[in-house]
Amino acid sequence: MASDRADLVVVGAGTVGGWGSYFAATQGAQRVVVVERGRSGMGASSRAAGMVRAQGGTPTTVALGRWSIDFYRGQLARLGTDSGFRELGYLIFAETAEEARVGRERVAMQKAAGVDARWLEPDAAMELNPELARGSFVGASYLATDGCIDPPRNVLAYSLAMQQAGVELREHTTFVGLRTERAAGGSKLTGVLTSAGLIETSRAILTGGPTLCEVGNAAGVEIPAGAVRHQVAVTEPHPAFEVVRQAMGFDLGAGLYWRLEEGGLLFGMSNPDEPPGPSREIDWEYMDKMRSRLERYLPVTAGLGLRKAWAATIDYTPDHQPILGPALTRDGDRIEGVTIASAGGHGMMWGPAVAKISADLALEGRTEVADVDDLGLDRFDEQGRSRLATDPIALPFPTEVTWSTPAPRTR
Repeated sequence: MASDRADLVVVGAGTVGGWGSYFAATQGAQRVVVVERGRSGMGASSRAAGMVRAQGGTPTTVALGRWSIDFYRGQLARLGTDSGFRELGYLIFAETAEEARVGRERVAMQKAAGVDARWLEPDAAMELNPELARGSFVGASYLATDGCIDPPRNVLAYSLAMQQAGVELREHTTFVGLRTERAAGGSKLTGVLTSAGLIETSRAILTGGPTLCEVGNAAGVEIPAGAVRHQVAVTEPHPAFEVVRQAMGFDLGAGLYWRLEEGGLLFGMSNPDEPPGPSREIDWEYMDKMRSRLERYLPVTAGLGLRKAWAATIDYTPDHQPILGPALTRDGDRIEGVTIASAGGHGMMWGPAVAKISADLALEGRTEVADVDDLGLDRFDEQGRSRLATDPIALPFPTEVTWSTPAPRTR
């Protein structure tokens, strides 16, 4: 068995844990060990749709998206491999005059945060995607540098990066809990307990995506990160989509988005009326409903067959924002040396930035990527309600979480 001592232990080998371990190892952590109860990237990270945007709903989420896009762009030169980023541009639609007013205000905020977002009238938007139906929207925000990655390729990229950086990955090793000792103002970490034994360490990053609440329970930390079904499908090829570039689209009100994929169209959705909980089954009735919605925007999709479709369990937080900060016990005491890292359901979009921040916080106690002072666990009350406003540019995730992991649903 490998050494039972580490400079840093990362729980979870998804996008945040994988990239976080790489950043930590290249920033001075001498021995970094990642424990993963399954296989690296086999959760939500390999089943995502890969949408990446800097059109966030707050200055902080704009910064997270912008940093992640810059990182994706520079991967090949930095690592010799990449996550397959493609710049396609992203249209976020408004259907009413009020939505257009809010959208213009959002663009102004994004410009002030440093990205070249624009508000487009319908004719200008249709130049970016000529398949759009006239009359289906009243305007759209647009950022040319938004795009997408290939999620399985991203898993390969961070796996190779971890290997290059000397990170030790222990798959099929379950996180069991923390070993701590008393310290001023709370406790401090002395080790991470796993199904294979104790790893002595003074620093740990807890990730887990849709299982982060479960990870928190094992650590004695209440983390309001939930799990919910998300569905994605890809149509058969069509000449309209066999192009190099075409703007992606987000029907924000319905939680429906789309982009080019393999000569067809990839589209994804979340059901705002669905209760939270893990799910692996496709809800064909709801997918058909969203296909009808898609046809309203893109009539060319009517009658197209599906090449593939899947359902994945993804994570969310009550305010649709990341969780980044120290672990707190149920009594509110800080566990020194333990950092919580969640991308709040935006693992492809914010994952690299969230991972970098988690490594910064674990090693240095500060970060320059974005202002995350308000994104810690202390923003939630005992019921998991956040004092922060909900990020308005997000899928229609639930706004509440349960403190224990529900049983998987079969429908």
